[in-house]
Amino acid sequence: MIITPYQSEHQAAVIELWNACGLVKPWNDPSKDIERKVAHSPELFLVGLDNHKVVGTVMGGYDGHRGWINYLAVNPDAQQTGLGRALMQAVERLLLAQGCPKINLQVRSTNTQVITFYEKLGYQDDQVLGLGKRLIDDE
Repeated sequence: MIITPYQSEHQAAVIELWNACGLVKPWNDPSKDIERKVAHSPELFLVGLDNHKVVGTVMGGYDGHRGWINYLAVNPDAQQTGLGRALMQAVERLLLAQGCPKINLQVRSTNTQVITFYEKLGYQDDQVLGLGKRLIDDE
């Protein structure tokens, strides 16, 4: 297993993986999400490769105050292998190297399996409510 920065030739496989993991929602165009990430801190967009096949992804972000994690995905056939943990450790190291003091992430409250995964990595409920507002409609 190799963890490496995203490259444009990974795009179709990344979107396929995100669909397989249920991360693509009608209000998010995955191609536009990738395009936006590549335009801003592309070094924080990592893929996990197994024999050159994309089996995992994670997007990190840092605004100078907090880090963020998005699109952590592991192929269902590769879950429970440590790849998710390895992707998180890799992006955490990159964020720490940029001086990031804390990472935030959002998980749908009904996704208890993923909440348990993050808790095992040391993440905890900050007792905050996530709010959002679309500035650009991707539909």
